[in-house]
Amino acid sequence: LVFKTILRDVVENTDGALASILMGFDGITVDSYAGAKNRVDMETVGSEYSQVLMQVKQAAQMLEMGTASEVAVQAENMITVMRMLNDEYFVALALEPNGNVGKGRFLLRLQSSKLLETLAQP
Repeated sequence: LVFKTILRDVVENTDGALASILMGFDGITVDSYAGAKNRVDMETVGSEYSQVLMQVKQAAQMLEMGTASEVAVQAENMITVMRMLNDEYFVALALEPNGNVGKGRFLLRLQSSKLLETLAQP
């Protein structure tokens, strides 16, 4: 319930946001939230992008750029912002092409510590 509340807050407080998901890099969903305008299968989006995120993390390490923390993919019909939480989990936000990406990024960054704290609880 805590995860869904956090994910809902990010979607509902970001103009143009469609849905959000908390997922493991193994492709298993922890929780997700879809807004009223959602038309996206976030489990599929998260699962596909989890592989891309793993490659980005490895590339950043190989290039000695430090730890990658965020990736955004702007496609014709959707923008996806993904934030790595740790080595096991990431959170993603799907937005309409004209959505407020800056606000979405800000809220994901703001809520990351709450998500991590909750993940760490037994």
